[in-house]
Amino acid sequence: MSHRFHPLSVAVSLSLCCAVTATAAHGSADALSDTALDAADPARLSTIVVSALGVGEDETQVAAPFSLVEGEAILQKGEGTLGDALNGLPGVHSDTFGGGASRPVIRGQGAPRVKVLSDGASLLDASDISPDHAVSADPLLLQRVEVLRGPATLLYGSGAVGGVVNLLDNRIPTELPEDGFDGSIALRGNTVANERAVAATLTSAISDRLATHAEFSTRDADDYRVPGWSERRVEGSFSESTNAAVGLSWITDTGHIGLAYSRRDDDYGLPGHDHEYGDCHPHAASLHCGGHDHDHGHDHTDEHDRDHADAPTIDLESRRFDLRGEFNDPFIGIRRIRFRASHTDYFHHEIEHGRIATTFRNTGHEERIEVQHEPLRNWTGIFGIQHSDTRFSAEGVEAFLPTVDTRSTGLFLIEHLDFSDRWHFEVGARHEWIKHDPRNDPRARPGVDGSATSFSGAAIWSFAPDTSLSLALTRSERLPHAQELYARGIHLATNTWECGLLPNAFTCGGAGNDAALETETSRNAELTLRRTTGPLTYSVGAFINHVDDYIHARTLDQDGDFRLIKYSQRDAEFTGFEMEVGYRFSEQFSGTLFADRVRAELEDDGAPLPRIPASRIGGRLNGEWRAFSGEIEYYAIAAQERLAEFETRTPAHNMLNLSLRYAFGSEGRTSLFLRGSNLLDEQIWNHASFLANVVPLPGRNISMGLTHRF
Repeated sequence: MSHRFHPLSVAVSLSLCCAVTATAAHGSADALSDTALDAADPARLSTIVVSALGVGEDETQVAAPFSLVEGEAILQKGEGTLGDALNGLPGVHSDTFGGGASRPVIRGQGAPRVKVLSDGASLLDASDISPDHAVSADPLLLQRVEVLRGPATLLYGSGAVGGVVNLLDNRIPTELPEDGFDGSIALRGNTVANERAVAATLTSAISDRLATHAEFSTRDADDYRVPGWSERRVEGSFSESTNAAVGLSWITDTGHIGLAYSRRDDDYGLPGHDHEYGDCHPHAASLHCGGHDHDHGHDHTDEHDRDHADAPTIDLESRRFDLRGEFNDPFIGIRRIRFRASHTDYFHHEIEHGRIATTFRNTGHEERIEVQHEPLRNWTGIFGIQHSDTRFSAEGVEAFLPTVDTRSTGLFLIEHLDFSDRWHFEVGARHEWIKHDPRNDPRARPGVDGSATSFSGAAIWSFAPDTSLSLALTRSERLPHAQELYARGIHLATNTWECGLLPNAFTCGGAGNDAALETETSRNAELTLRRTTGPLTYSVGAFINHVDDYIHARTLDQDGDFRLIKYSQRDAEFTGFEMEVGYRFSEQFSGTLFADRVRAELEDDGAPLPRIPASRIGGRLNGEWRAFSGEIEYYAIAAQERLAEFETRTPAHNMLNLSLRYAFGSEGRTSLFLRGSNLLDEQIWNHASFLANVVPLPGRNISMGLTHRF
C-alpha cells in the first residue's frame, strides 16, 4: 500500500503550555505560572515549558495536570523500558512484561487508551496491540518525558482517554549550540541483570543557520535475578537494543525546520510464555483445549515453578523519518505555527524454537499542524488538524488480526479566557473521523467507520497567591481499536483466544454474545487543589470517569490459565485520587509525601475491572551538600484484593530506593551516580501486568554510571 500525503494529511494537536515543579526526577503542576525552586537559591524560581501543551510561555494557566521526568533522571533511575522508567509518577504504573517491554498505565488504563508520542507525533509501532510488544523509543536518548492526564489528552485523539506520554529528543535541533557544538556521553551498568549500556549524542553547527545532530545507544542485559525464585533468574527476561539517529535543521530567528532519520533494533525474551495451550480453540462461547476425543488435563500445583526454558524471543526493527518545524509570527494575527510529519516502517518477528512463528508489521504516516492565534480580546488559543494513515498486518501462528488499513482525521480547538486576576476559563473541542478497512481478508470482515466528538471545559480559581482550585469537565467519545473489532485467534502472550466486537459470523464467542456497536463515551470530572511556590507546595486531586459502553475483554470460559475472551461493551466507572505534598526544610533539604489510588468497576454489578494497580503511598527525602546530592525513597503498595473474574490476588510489597550523585569538573558537567533499587530484596508481583502471579519483578539491584556533557 502506498501512503500518500494528501492536502488534509496534517494533524492538529493542541496542548496547553505550562510550567512544572523542576525536581530532577519529576514534578507536577497544571499552570504556566507553576514554578520550581532553584536548588542553590530557594528564593529564585525557574519556569519549565511543557512542549505537549504547546501554546506559549506567556499563557497564564491551564487545567491539565501533568508530570515531567528529565532525561538524566531517567538514565539514573536505571530502567531499560519506558513503562518502568515512568512508574512512580502520580497515577502512573507499568504493565511490565519481562525485561524487554513495558508500557505506561495511567489511572488504571493502558494501551490503546494511553497514547505514546514522539514530540507530538504517534510512534506507529505495535505496542498498543499487546503488552509483550516494546514501545519503540529508547529511554537512554530522551531529553524529557511529559505525562498528561485529564482534559488535555483529547487534543491527541479520541482514544487517549487514559493519558498521553510525550517523548522529547533533540534529533531535530531547535537552536544552534552556543560554542558550535555540544553533546553528552553516558555509561550505565547494573547487578540484577548484568546490564551494559552506552549512549552518546552530538549536536554541531555547520553554518550560522544549519545544525546537525547524531545519537547512538546500545543496551545489553541478561535474564534478571529474583529473590526466592527456584531458578534464581527469570528465563527469557533478557533484553538487547541498539538505536541510532541523524538529523539536520535549518534555524532562523523566527523558527526552524528539520528532518531526521532514526532506527531501532531489539532482541528480547518473552518470559511466562506457555506453549501447552497452543491447541486451544473456541466452540461458540466455550473453550476447548486438546483433541476432540479426550480432555486436556493440567496440573498446576505450583504455577510459579513453571518451566520457562526455551522462551520465545522478539526480533524488532523500526525505521522512521520525522519532519518538524515551528515558525513564530508568520502572519498578522498568527503567533505561532507548528507542524509535525512522520513516516514509520515497523515490524517484529516472534521467534519460537529458532523459527519465525509470527510477524507483525505497521507501516504508515502521520501529520499534524497547530496554529496559535494572537489574543482576541481576552481569548487566546490554538486550532489545528491531524491525519494518519497506517496499515497493520500479522502473519503466522498468532495472526489473530487481519491486515487492516486505518485512516484518521481530526480537527480541534482550545481557547483560554483570563476573566480576571482570580478566574481563568478554558473550553475545547475535537471532532475525529476514523475508518478501519480490512484488506484481502479470507473471512470478509467488513470495514467500520465513524466519527467521535469530544468537549472539555475548565475553571481555575486563584483564591490566594500561588494557590488555586480547578475543576475540569470532559465529555469524550472513543471509537474501537482495530484489535477490539477484528480479533479472532490465539494470543499466547496474554494466554487468551480473542474474539472481537463484530458478530460471531466474523469473529467468535457465540451468537448469544453479539451486540450492536456503540460509541464509547466517557464523562470525566476532576477537582484539583494546588500550591506552586513557597516552602510548602502541594497538588491534591480527585477524579471520576463514568464510561458508557466501555470496551473490555470479557472472559467467557477458562481452562487452567488460558481464557476465551470476547470484547464487549458495558458501562464502567473509574474513581481515584493523586497527591503530592512537598516541603523545603532548608536550602539543602526537602521532602515529599505522595499517594495515588484508582478504583475501576463495571457499573451494573460492581464487578472489578482486571489489572487495576493497587493503592500506593510513600515519601522521599532529597539532600544536597556541595557537589553531592541524594535521595532516599520509600513507598508501599497494598495487596490487590478487588479481583476481576479469574484474577488472582497479588500480595503487598514495600519498595526502598536510594540514589547518590557526585558532580565534578567544569560547571558540574561530569557526574557519577549510584542507585540502589528494591533494597529490601522483596519478591514483587505487578497486578497491572498480564504476567501477574506468573513472573515477578527484579530483585535487589545496584546500578551505577557516569554522564558527561560537553
